[in-house]
Amino acid sequence: MQPSTTAVRPGFAGALWRWTDRNILELGREMRLSYLPPLMVYVAAGISGLTAIVGTFFIKEYLDLPAAFLAALGFWAMLPWSLKMPIGHLVDLIWRHKAGLVYLGAGLIAASLLIMVGLLADPAAMRSVMRAEAWFVLAVLLAPIGYVVQDVVADAMTVEAVPRVDQNGRPLPDDQRRLANTTMQTLGRVAIIGGGILVAAANVYLFSGVESMSTEQKVQVYLQIYLLALIIPVVSVFGTVLAGVLRRRTMRRLAAQGFSAEDIDRLVHGGHVRPQVNWWILGGSLAFVAFSVAMGLSNFAFSQEVVFLGSLAIIVFLMTRLTGELDPTARNTLIGTAIVIFVFRSIPGPGPGSSWWEIDVLGFDQQFLSKLALITSTLTLVGMFVFRRFMAEHSIVYVIGFLTVAGALLFLPSVAMYYGFHEWTAAHTDGVVDQRFIAVLNTAIESPLGQIAMIPMLAWIAHSAPDRLKATFFAVMAAFTNLALSLSQLGTKYLNQIYTVTREVKDPLTGAVKVAADYSQLGHLFITVLVIAVAAPLVAILFVKTTRFKSA
Repeated sequence: MQPSTTAVRPGFAGALWRWTDRNILELGREMRLSYLPPLMVYVAAGISGLTAIVGTFFIKEYLDLPAAFLAALGFWAMLPWSLKMPIGHLVDLIWRHKAGLVYLGAGLIAASLLIMVGLLADPAAMRSVMRAEAWFVLAVLLAPIGYVVQDVVADAMTVEAVPRVDQNGRPLPDDQRRLANTTMQTLGRVAIIGGGILVAAANVYLFSGVESMSTEQKVQVYLQIYLLALIIPVVSVFGTVLAGVLRRRTMRRLAAQGFSAEDIDRLVHGGHVRPQVNWWILGGSLAFVAFSVAMGLSNFAFSQEVVFLGSLAIIVFLMTRLTGELDPTARNTLIGTAIVIFVFRSIPGPGPGSSWWEIDVLGFDQQFLSKLALITSTLTLVGMFVFRRFMAEHSIVYVIGFLTVAGALLFLPSVAMYYGFHEWTAAHTDGVVDQRFIAVLNTAIESPLGQIAMIPMLAWIAHSAPDRLKATFFAVMAAFTNLALSLSQLGTKYLNQIYTVTREVKDPLTGAVKVAADYSQLGHLFITVLVIAVAAPLVAILFVKTTRFKSA
């Protein structure tokens, strides 16, 4: 038996090394300095989660906002992501000055963070202007607008980052440029997830010993994190500045080699020609934004529903126009796949009540939640490489079906712990398999699933786009899939109106309890979410399989 074991080990080690070299180390070898600017903007997006845990505890400890309201706020925060198409068109129109949009986005992000700094550092002064809850809502709405603007510009920067010519000014072969574009997009994903790993590790360190801190000490930690988060807009701005420096360096090198100004512009910028203004996109989007803001500020009971239906009507109309470019088989495949993805991404969640219950009942503190976030980000990065072949070899419907079943199984521990499963396991394992053990194990298994869901969706959008309408098609389909997340927030709001979940709210001045904690309906909320999460995608898949529609 010994010779067999000895023979297997080198073979396995060699295969593992070849896999690591091909899937991970090769990315490092293909890295170019010109890729760094957009990657810095993506890193800024990745580290945006630095304040997520602080935000959860700030809401719970200082703001009198019910779960249904927070779910509704999440709807408005998701809405800017449905407007990537007009922003993308704007970037095309002001291509030479797109850096200004990065500065605008950075300013909005900084303003959002400074509002939270003010609420923690001098709440009395902030409340003298308007209520703390109103300041918080403003901060929540400013940040996603800034991130959407920067995300669209970063996508455009990835095109510019891939060199078109070699050091001698000779055009690069198409296959070499295609490989470089693939590398650029993969590194972009790595940058976003890597940013998430950095902030999770930072939170673990910053929240060290939080269980023994006084309220005043916790506030100082929260304040320190928000001040540290101000590095986010700085990183994105620096990336844009670096892009300009590298572009000017390339232009000087080409000029020294004798190229004319016209040739330099063509080689560096790809001969970019300013497109005609599409007033249907810009004017219609502006009118829609004005309408959405008016509805948001009004007292109309169904403002969110009206805005959602308006968004859906516009995007479906644009999709109808675009699918006219496809043959009937491709059109049915696109529509069927779009239905399945939309339903899968629109599944509602339990809302903030789940986090409150984990904090109050399960005893998850800030540092432990930071550790869970670190596990999630790290294993997501690993999963992006491990599951690449799985995603490439199976249809999207197969992947969605797999994720539906896996997601349901991984949600069961939360349901079980609500009904005391962790108490039973702890009693039978001398306290080893307690609520934290179950949470860590569940997070470790669940982490890669989010990445598995995203990559095939983006690949499907890019693959289905007509050649002469790739940019517009990608923007419309991305807006359509992002709109599903807005529907998810609406569903979450409805469920939190049906099942009332409250955490304890105290008066910040007197310490008197204004709202008592009540998690008695959380179990029913969990079960309802679980049933919807299983039934809705499977029904959508069955519909596509039994009708004329197909799936990619």
